[in-house]
Amino acid sequence: MPNYSKLHDMISHRVTFEYDTGAKVTGSLASCQPASGPVEFVTLQDAKMVDSRGKLCWEQRELTLCPNVLTQIALDEGPRGRDIKHG
Repeated sequence: MPNYSKLHDMISHRVTFEYDTGAKVTGSLASCQPASGPVEFVTLQDAKMVDSRGKLCWEQRELTLCPNVLTQIALDEGPRGRDIKHG
């Protein structure tokens, strides 16, 4: 399990989050939430989203995301409330 607390030490640095698909999100780490301890959300400035082929898909002045390992996706609306478990 990654030590998400170390993200606090990276504030004001340019960081890259890489995903299992090969997609990447890069940007300047502006803040972490909560302010101390294990990080649950980060805000990036001048964020760029790049697909698995290296193509720039989206640029955003500010982007908030969850840098943690995804464990489940659940359907909140629709005819069935099935869960998709990761792993």
